[in-house]
Amino acid sequence: MKLYVDRLEGELVVCETETGERLTLALDDLPDGVREGSVLEQDESGSFLLDAEAEEKRRRELFDRQEDLFDE
Repeated sequence: MKLYVDRLEGELVVCETETGERLTLALDDLPDGVREGSVLEQDESGSFLLDAEAEEKRRRELFDRQEDLFDE
């Protein structure tokens, strides 16, 4: 399961799933370096790992969409 970090609120991290569901997780349960826009992948053991490649791809896609909106 992939999670997309929406925002950090103190010691809590608000995420969105691929289906649009919102989850709130404890920052301590996530890997170091989690930030707004991070993409997390849950492994078989239930732990979350940062997916830097998916994060970069997502950022590029969002940037491209934004560029398209303002170019018109």
